[in-house]
Formats: sequence, structure tokens, C-alpha cells
Amino acid sequence: MATLRLGPLLRYVDGSSATVWVEAGRPCTAEVRCADGAGGSARTFQIEGHHYALVTVGGLTPGTRTAYEVLLDGARVWPAADPALAAFPPSTITTPGAPGSGTDAEAGTGTGAGAGAEEVPGAGGGPGAGVGGDAGDGTDAEAGTVRVAFGSCRWAAPPDGEKDPVGPDALDTLAARLAADPDGPRPDVLLLLGDQVYADETSPATRRWLAARRDLTEPPGDQVADYEEYTRLYYESWLDPEVRWLLSTVPSLMIFDDHDVIDDWNTSESWLAEMRATPWWNERILSGLMSYWVHQHLGNLAPAELAADPLYAQVREASDGSDALRAFAARADADPAAVRWSYRRDFGRTRLLMVDTRAARVLDEQNRAMVDPDEADWLRAQALDTPGSYDHLLIGTSLPWLLPPLVHDAEEWDASLCRGTRGARWARFGEWLRRRADLEHWAAFPNSFAWLTDLIAEAGSGPSAPASVYVLSGDVHHAYLAEPTHWPADSAPAARVLQLTCSPVHNSVPASITWGFRFGWSRPAQALGRAFAGHARSGTRGLRWRKRGGPWFGNQLMTLTLRGRTSVLRLDQAREHAQGGARLETVRETELTS
Repeated sequence: MATLRLGPLLRYVDGSSATVWVEAGRPCTAEVRCADGAGGSARTFQIEGHHYALVTVGGLTPGTRTAYEVLLDGARVWPAADPALAAFPPSTITTPGAPGSGTDAEAGTGTGAGAGAEEVPGAGGGPGAGVGGDAGDGTDAEAGTVRVAFGSCRWAAPPDGEKDPVGPDALDTLAARLAADPDGPRPDVLLLLGDQVYADETSPATRRWLAARRDLTEPPGDQVADYEEYTRLYYESWLDPEVRWLLSTVPSLMIFDDHDVIDDWNTSESWLAEMRATPWWNERILSGLMSYWVHQHLGNLAPAELAADPLYAQVREASDGSDALRAFAARADADPAAVRWSYRRDFGRTRLLMVDTRAARVLDEQNRAMVDPDEADWLRAQALDTPGSYDHLLIGTSLPWLLPPLVHDAEEWDASLCRGTRGARWARFGEWLRRRADLEHWAAFPNSFAWLTDLIAEAGSGPSAPASVYVLSGDVHHAYLAEPTHWPADSAPAARVLQLTCSPVHNSVPASITWGFRFGWSRPAQALGRAFAGHARSGTRGLRWRKRGGPWFGNQLMTLTLRGRTSVLRLDQAREHAQGGARLETVRETELTS
């Protein structure tokens, strides 16, 4: 009998279809059956001895919430017969309401990795009327409400009974909140903005597992080395009962950041040259990209995109798709411009652009860019496609666009030093500091910072301007809101523009981060930043911004609720409760547009 090793993960959802990802213990046919008669099936494909399926579920009814089960070769494996999952309600698929007018653009990458966007009937789903019930009149689904929860940076929670060294997990507490009110409102999509797994910071249990497999005195030591070891990270993270149920019932979208592969991934040209000179890096990067494609990227695609994806077809048709996927990963590593990991999704009149800020980089010091020129052109085309067709533009980028001014100026200063503006000695110091202090955000790519600024201004302007342009980010292990107050060359957009940063979901917050990011917004820090800019002869092309909220520290999630041209932001933190256990508590809720 085939066993369910991992999943199910509910990934894409529109008004009539969805995709559900699973890993099985052996080759089999995976099937999803819904309480309302909808369903679908797919044969597993094999990668490095593991067996996966991404099942397209068709025949769903708009504006409903319906329970589903998973079968492998006809035997039901989900809901699982696991006591740790017994307290959770059935996994459900919540579809958006009546079809809307927004449509997504074609993928058009020609590489098998592109994730253009798809036609998505309707806006975000709402509470519905229970399992398998119709949403009914006056629901959020019909009103066009979209709830987007987002965050980044999650260490796997320790096993039950072990003390959590970094406090409660925000995803665990979100699952508990939703399970306690199964017919209530829930996020229409969960955006996981990087560092879903930590390939370079493994847990004690994983280190023990690695030590039983190979000699940890040999590089890369207690970091993961190959595909099999990457799968261990996903098991550890996604078999957590709360997270397993949450991901089975809330659609998710994902993008990688550095720790999904290694800290400082693609931070500079010299860093990459050093990595490629090691005997272990090639297998590490290929396995990292392969495992990301399987576990995260495939689920970002719509059914129509999957059907048109030549790599997906090749992998599914082969008895073993490992060689095809490995060749693809090698091409992605050798020529990042040949592959697109960025993607677009439209939720009714809300448009989301998820931006790859790691693999798409141009690292030549004299031509550094956060995204390569083709990627930049594609992103601009998606943002400006069909003016007036959306009320809100969300730009998901793991790395924040707007940082505390001191941090921004320090990164721009460092980038100038690394280009050689102050000579070879300063350039060497700049590279050392870049790696030591993780100076690799948008500010560390000044031309790309200016490009993104111009794109946001253009997308947010004109007679058909949206109500808002929000940049959603993580990475920096705290949360804050920042808003431009002065735009270059009279380019201020009509839309409200905000940087919304939320991190971590479950990780440590060192005292140096707490102090540094508090100080970074202060007047003395801004004066120090201007001194950095003067030394490097750099500048921000006239854009200025202010903090509008935060910084907040702790394990946390933000949720944007978008209805028509209005938007409300809520910040929730996972906190230990006086009566035992942990809860997700609201720290701030504020109206952003009205």
C-alpha cells in the first residue's frame, strides 16, 4: 500500500480548480476527492527516489468551501490516522466567489520555470457556510474581499515536549486560531517570502540524522549536501502537525531566499567564484534548485501553466525525471537569465508580482542588478499590463525595498566601495563588510533600487492608478511599515505606496538586530547615513521615506485585507499565554486606504 509521506499542500486555487501537492512512499496514482463531487487525479513522478504528484482538482463551485480527502491507489490516506492531527477539522478548499474581470498574462518563459500568470475568476474567498456549503448572499467571497497573510524566515518547530528556544511559531498559532473557528474567515492565500527551510542552519535532530549518513568533519559539515538531505528539511518543517494541517487548507505561494540554499547566496561575484571553487558547491546548488522546483515552485503555477510547461511534461513522462530536472538546475545555475522563478497571480482586482531576488541577480560589480534585464522587462510588463484592471498591486520580494535610512545608506556606500570608487583597498574592505553584515538588499544594488522606485511610481500613477502599491517583504527578523515622503523628479504616484515588512515567522532575533534597526531610523543615524553617502559619492536619487509603524520584534505574521479600493493591515504575534500554550495576538490593526 502506498503511504503519504508529506502533504497534502493546497497550492493554487481559483473559482473552479485547485492544485494539491503530495509526496507518496512509492509510485502510485494520487487522487483528490471533494465532498461536493469535484476531484482529480495524477500519476506520481520520480525525483532521486522520491515520488510526487501535483493533482489538479476540477469541477469546483465558485464561492464554496468543500472538504476533501486524498487517496493513493484508491486507499484513503488523508485525513491521516495520526493522533496529532485528530483535533483538526477537515481540510477544505475555499473557492473565490462570482467570476471577476481580471485575467493574468501568459507565462511565456520558454524554460519550464517561468510562472507567468493565469486567468483567475473572482476575488478572494470568504468564510463560506461550512464544509461543502455555498457561500451565500453577502459573503466576503461575493464582495470581493481578499485576505493575504505573509511572513518569512521559519526554523522548523521542535518536537512536542521540547522547549522552543525562539518562542511560539506564528504558523502553529495561526493554525490553532483557524482550527478553533473552522467556518470563520481565513487567509485566501499565505505568502511565504523566503527561508522556508534552512539548509545552512540545521536542527540538532537533523544534525544527528546527517551524522548517521556521512562524516560531518568533511565539508559542508552539518549543512545539507544533496537532494536527499534537502528532503529531510521539508519533512522536518512540513510534518509539524499544525503546519501540515494549515498548508492543507490555506492556499500558499512561495519564493526562495538565501537560506533555502545557503546564507549570502549570490551576494557577489567574488562570493560565487569562491563557492564554485569548493568540491561540494555544485551538488549543493543543483540539489537546492531541484528541491525548490519540486517542493515550492511547482505549486506556484496555475493548471494551464503546468499543462504548457515542457519540463513538467518531461519529468512526468520519464520513468525517472531526475536527469531532466538536474539538467534544468544546471542550466539555471550557469545562466540565470535562461530561467524565470518570478511569477504573477491575480486575485480578482488584486495583482501580485512575486520577485526572485536571489537567482536572477547580475553579479558583475560594474553592472550589478537585483534582476537581470529580461526579468526586469517581464516584471514591468506584468505590473503595467491592462491599466485600471486592478485596485491593488502587491510586489512580493523577500528583501525589503525600503530599509531604515542608515542601513540603506550603508548598503549603497558599501556597493560603491565594492565597485572601486575609492580604490582597491576600500573595495576589499567593502566586500568583507558586505558579507559580514549581510549588505545585500535592494539598496546594495543602487540601479535596481532606482528601477523598482521608478516602476512603482509609474504603476501607481495615471488616470487608472490603483489605490495602493504595497511591497511585501521579510528577511530582516522584525516588522515595520515605511512610506515614501518625497519622490524624485516630481514622480509622486497617486496610489498609496508602503513597504510592509514582516519577519520572522519562527526564528531568533539577536540583540544586535533589535538595537541596530531601532537606531537606524533615528535622526543621528540619518546624519551618519548621509556621511556614508558623501564618502562614497552615492545617493538615493531623491527618494525619501519615513517609518509609519514599528519596529516590532517577535514571531509574527501580517495580514492584508483588501476589499474594493480599501485595505486594512493587521500584525499578529505568537505569544505564550498565561494559562499555558501559545496564541496569535493582534498587536496592531490599521486602515491603509479607504
